[in-house]
Amino acid sequence: MKIQKPAMAGTLESSDCQVTVEKGQGTVELELSSSVINQYGEQIRRVIQETLTKLEVEDVKIVVVDKGALDCTIRARVECAVYRANEETGPWRELA
Repeated sequence: MKIQKPAMAGTLESSDCQVTVEKGQGTVELELSSSVINQYGEQIRRVIQETLTKLEVEDVKIVVVDKGALDCTIRARVECAVYRANEETGPWRELA
């Protein structure tokens, strides 16, 4: 999946994270800041990279500001930002 336009998902509230994506320079460029980076930085990076790989995103600049989010929240925020960057609804479809 390619990033078409800049997009953001999430908040800066406690136990959440804010994810911003934009078109990259041909690689995945990750900028991470976290209130728990010393304890969980590698795990947060792993979750972000696994999510981007699952979505087949290979060209992105992604900025994540983490406030102690769980893995599932990080994954959801990354997915949401990527889908928003492509103006897609992703797996969240309107129920008929």
